Amino acid sequence: MTASALPPALVLIAAGILLPMLSGRLRPTLLLLAPLLTLYLIWQVPDGVAARHAYLGYELVLVKGDALSRLFATVFAIMAFAGGLFALNQRRVIELAAAFCYAGAAIGVTFAGDWLTVFIFWELMAIASTLIIWSVGPSAYGAGLRYAAIHLLGGVLLMAGIVGEIASTGSTAFDKLTLDSVPRGLILAAFLLNAGAWPLSAWLPDAYPESSWSGMVFLSAFTTKTAVFVLLRTFPGTELLIYVGLFMVFYGIIYAILENDMRRILAYSIVNQVGFMVVGIGIGTEMALNGAAAHAFTHIIYKALLLMSAGSVLYMTERRKCTDLGGLFRTMPFTAICGIVGALSISSFPLTSGFVSKSMISEAAGKEHLAVVWYLLAAASAGVFLHAGIKFPWFVFFQKDSGLRPAEPPWNMRMAMAFFAVLCIGIGVAPQALYALLPFGVDYIPYTASHVVFYLQLLLFSGLAFFLMLNLLKRTLTITLDVDWLYRRAGVSLAKSFDRLAGRGWSGIATWTTGGASAVGRAARYYHGPEGILARSLPTGAMAFWAAIMLVIYLALFYL
Repeated sequence: MTASALPPALVLIAAGILLPMLSGRLRPTLLLLAPLLTLYLIWQVPDGVAARHAYLGYELVLVKGDALSRLFATVFAIMAFAGGLFALNQRRVIELAAAFCYAGAAIGVTFAGDWLTVFIFWELMAIASTLIIWSVGPSAYGAGLRYAAIHLLGGVLLMAGIVGEIASTGSTAFDKLTLDSVPRGLILAAFLLNAGAWPLSAWLPDAYPESSWSGMVFLSAFTTKTAVFVLLRTFPGTELLIYVGLFMVFYGIIYAILENDMRRILAYSIVNQVGFMVVGIGIGTEMALNGAAAHAFTHIIYKALLLMSAGSVLYMTERRKCTDLGGLFRTMPFTAICGIVGALSISSFPLTSGFVSKSMISEAAGKEHLAVVWYLLAAASAGVFLHAGIKFPWFVFFQKDSGLRPAEPPWNMRMAMAFFAVLCIGIGVAPQALYALLPFGVDYIPYTASHVVFYLQLLLFSGLAFFLMLNLLKRTLTITLDVDWLYRRAGVSLAKSFDRLAGRGWSGIATWTTGGASAVGRAARYYHGPEGILARSLPTGAMAFWAAIMLVIYLALFYL
């Protein structure tokens, strides 16, 4: 292997492998230092190929740096650090080990320069994230199994697409593609599956909320945003993505409004926010791609902050349904404030990080004269404020007095929330540092009077609508049925019905097989017994004749 830079992904993966072997102060030390070392190495990767390896006649580009790679790898390393800080008191070491391998694999994808390397890290992400879910115990086994099944399907689609792409082009380069062949369609389908695109999006709200109070913080950051990265790399400007993204946006809003589980609300919100990014990728202009990349960066931070707030509530109360919560601001004011900062950021409130990133996508749609897309994104922004900006903090920290009086979470959890809250406000107040990391030059000023006034009007009227319809939006002890019902309930019923029908068929087959076996036995005794035909000496011509007959039968079966 030739290398001019150490692959940053290896540091986090190695740390994940070492974590179960450490105890005492060494484990938290590694949890905090490994992401910082990874972040340092990320910024040592030069533009272009930095590490390659020849394998089976193909050149594997293990590390290839550019602005887009560094942007995503940077926020992944920051997320690993903040997630490790938040999870310092997590006793399930298997979760921490899997989380660091998960983060390392995501960074490996961002620096991959060939399809084989992408696939290896892609599958490692699927395995590690499944272990995070399963680390909770028996209560999460079913959700983890469904999650693994969906992502194994995605892996099969991706491998089939990669094999077809390499066979047709002879190149393993991981670069821009056009949607003009079946293999590329399979690759796009695999990427959209990980992005949470409908109809195979239910894996996200099904599995993520079943993870631990710290596990969902890690899960929210890497799979869907790595999918956004590979879409940015391979399919920018693919018009189909505009429509896929818009469907994701409104699908996520509707289901989040219906939900009672606070973490399922935020899970559907992930689908909604990734939809904005997919729309930007579909538009495909430099401003739209910058907006999608910037929004992925800010989303990882404010979504993790929201989930840290929800995770703190779950950690201190062991409750997750909105109907069981309320009034927690009395004893958890710090957690409530951090949750509100995250809620304002996801709603694109001025002076928060979401405002300076999401608005770039809407602006790009306007500049391309995509009026319908622009109006739909504006309506969706109001919907986001309705379900995540107000609903989550209102029903969890305010509304009725649930009678719960939990204390604030431990210091490390508060520090992690404070760190991300400061980043949300800091990026919103001074976005130039983020804009400098984007893949294209930025010619965009978010804080114009018309833009700020428009968003304030949009969000304030959305808030007014929430409180006017509060009686309709009150949570009840209900569940929402998603597409996963088809394979969780209807699919199981169908399989049982088929099994009963097959059972009847198998009894007939068994009778037929028994009779057939007796006939075969009689034939064997006739041909192979002491007096059987095949026990006798046969002329050479007869042997040649039967050999010719067998060859004809073989050739007929082979070609027909």
